[in-house]
Amino acid sequence: MKALWKGFFSYTMIGVANTLIHWQIFFVLTTAAHLRQAASNLAAFCVAASFSFYANALYTFDTGLSVRQYLLFVGFMGVLSFGVGLFADWWQIHGLLTVASFSLLSLFCGFFFSRFVVFREGEA
Repeated sequence: MKALWKGFFSYTMIGVANTLIHWQIFFVLTTAAHLRQAASNLAAFCVAASFSFYANALYTFDTGLSVRQYLLFVGFMGVLSFGVGLFADWWQIHGLLTVASFSLLSLFCGFFFSRFVVFREGEA
């Protein structure tokens, strides 16, 4: 069981920084640029994900970087972020609830997807 959660603490700490980046960009895009939540959440995610992908590759999973891994991570999690934003647009959910729910969802989905698919041991 311990091996399952290996690296979760550093992933979480990098996730805190990622969340700050994501939330700031999301709120600038929704309030100042008047973009819909789906587009804002996706754009904010892409910027924040670039930071966290690099940091997690170096510090959490101790692997090399590849374009394939980056595109796999951003593709999967990008679809998730757009879906959450689309759901929020459809149901007219407040932006704070949108980014909070996506942040929590992406913490767990992103960790396990990264650990077992993107940065699985033996691949660099």
